[in-house]
Amino acid sequence: MSEPDPTAASPDTAEVIAARRREMAVEHLLFGALRHLAGRHPGMLDELEDSLPHLWDRSEGTARDDEAVREIARRFIKSLRAES
Repeated sequence: MSEPDPTAASPDTAEVIAARRREMAVEHLLFGALRHLAGRHPGMLDELEDSLPHLWDRSEGTARDDEAVREIARRFIKSLRAES
């Protein structure tokens, strides 16, 4: 019988890695789409920024941090403004 590969990720770790990769791909595509739209509709970034008070964290309990989610969105908007 062969020994298990010590470098192989556990199923839980593999799921986390796959989810992070999907997240990175979606962020890239979304950022590109927003950059394109912001170039055509300059007021769009203002509208997105104005909508941030309605953004919230879907986590429950102590893991929930609405302001942390909003801060991530603010950084995206700031980056988009810098590129436009």
